Amino acid sequence: MHSHKKQHQPLVAMDLRRTHKVFTVKVTNRDEDPERLNGAEIRIGDSLETLATTTPGCIQGAPIQTQQRATLVTKRGVARKSDPVKPFRARLDLPAALLMETGNKFHSGSCSHTDAESNPWWRVDLLEPYIVTSVIISNRADCCSERLVGAQVHIGNSLDNNGATNPVVGTITTAGALHTMTFTDRVEGRYVTVRIPDENLAIQGKAAQSSVYGSADADRAIDGNPSPRWGDGSCSHTSNELNPWWRLALPKTHKVFSVKITNRNEFHKRINGAEISIGDSFVNNGADNPRFGVITSIPAGQTAEFKVPDGMDGRYVYIGIPGRKEYLTLCEVEVFGSALD
Repeated sequence: MHSHKKQHQPLVAMDLRRTHKVFTVKVTNRDEDPERLNGAEIRIGDSLETLATTTPGCIQGAPIQTQQRATLVTKRGVARKSDPVKPFRARLDLPAALLMETGNKFHSGSCSHTDAESNPWWRVDLLEPYIVTSVIISNRADCCSERLVGAQVHIGNSLDNNGATNPVVGTITTAGALHTMTFTDRVEGRYVTVRIPDENLAIQGKAAQSSVYGSADADRAIDGNPSPRWGDGSCSHTSNELNPWWRLALPKTHKVFSVKITNRNEFHKRINGAEISIGDSFVNNGADNPRFGVITSIPAGQTAEFKVPDGMDGRYVYIGIPGRKEYLTLCEVEVFGSALD
């Protein structure tokens, strides 16, 4: 679009045909003479006369460089994130936020970043509920773009679990530079949360155990089926022996934050007193690694979670019953954490 000739105070007006509440205006500049757009103002209202005059509260942005797109956001939000390695870009300032899609390198200072942790999240509070029509996320460009794969976007009015209980409206499935989610169904909420849910590391590993009862080998405990029923063929089982154990070898060392264990629905007390150890040592089948937790009991057919908030580094996850002759049965073992760089 181009005005007819160089003139004093040129303008372009768009008639939306009826009054709307406008949240965002996107402007794409031409690749020649981009400086011509510098200082341009955007005005919104119901009067053509007002649009042609200086209006308090109009939106002004930084210069738009060649072939760049600027997004002007006219509603202030408040951003939050989990404890200060996941790149979510978010800058919202008053009276308007200019989000330029060029500052996507970490050293540029415009990327947010969490620690390496379980369930990292970022959240923006829009201060009141809105009907959200689209979400645009800029990924990090200098490295590590794959970290964002699997991230889920939640939108709703609840702060439970940092907004993760709100409906999932989209998932990032590729490591691309820019992710745009456009919603055709009604999406409404005050809180927008971007969260990378836990990935079960156990399915990447190899399992072993001290002995095998029948055909119930160690791999059954990491087959992804948490059924607690013995007849479903999804529980590992050792023989009745002294100090029975089960061990998971991950492909490499991880920082483990959580281990979930599903107990059998019969003979559920057999697991009482079992210990969980995590580390990089293979000595004593992994039992000599630092202790992650102790299983006092798990109700029949239930899943119990054991956590270390700061995480514990290790490649081997060991579960064993020390000091007594017993069967060790595990219907599912899930391990959650993050790889060490």
